Amino acid sequence: MKMTKIYEGSHQWIMFGRDEGKPGNIVDTNQYVVRTANRCLLLDPGGAELFAPMMAAVLHHAPVDQITDLFASHQDPDVISSLGLWDQALTNAKLHAPAIWEGFLRHYSCESIEYVPIPDNGGTIKLESVELQIIPAHYLHSSGNFHVYDPQAKILMSGDVGAAIEGPDSPVFVDNFAAHVEKMRYWHQRWMPSNQAKRVWIERVRNLDIDILAPQHGRMFKGDDVKRFLDWFDALQVGIAV
Repeated sequence: MKMTKIYEGSHQWIMFGRDEGKPGNIVDTNQYVVRTANRCLLLDPGGAELFAPMMAAVLHHAPVDQITDLFASHQDPDVISSLGLWDQALTNAKLHAPAIWEGFLRHYSCESIEYVPIPDNGGTIKLESVELQIIPAHYLHSSGNFHVYDPQAKILMSGDVGAAIEGPDSPVFVDNFAAHVEKMRYWHQRWMPSNQAKRVWIERVRNLDIDILAPQHGRMFKGDDVKRFLDWFDALQVGIAV
């Protein structure tokens, strides 16, 4: 599994992904870690098949007792079906996840980890001096869905928004936006069900200062490509409107 450090200041953002050992019939995913001096947050830590390589990768950056928090943007298995395994490995951790999905996510097993339900209007996750904002992204694509914004690092972890399905040898960042559009089009038209929800999210996100847009699948966007993506997504007809 490849590791890419995407921010380093008073804390770090690290992306893990491009797992060449993953079976070809399982979608490739990006996992993100926010690391402070004494704590570690795993954002969308991945499917059950990814637990062992993900644990090994994270332990290069933090001891297991400092993995104190997990975040699940929604309920999909590629996001959080590893929960039962993390539940066995972590003795003092919290899972921040949508309130409406608690009864479903507990099917993955959540006995040791404390479930912290996120209300529909979002909230915050505080890691020592770092305060991350939980941004509502409902119906994009899940009916209970959130993204995570770091105002200090200027990073938005955007879940399935901005996603593209590519192989493990693809670049980490978009290097040609015009060419990348066709890798995203079908995904967003098929999986995003509501133009109204899309526009609400875009209006909210345009008010954030974003240097990096970090989706759960495919390449990240940085600099001017963030605005290019928002403009493209705004004009795209999705879901039942297609």
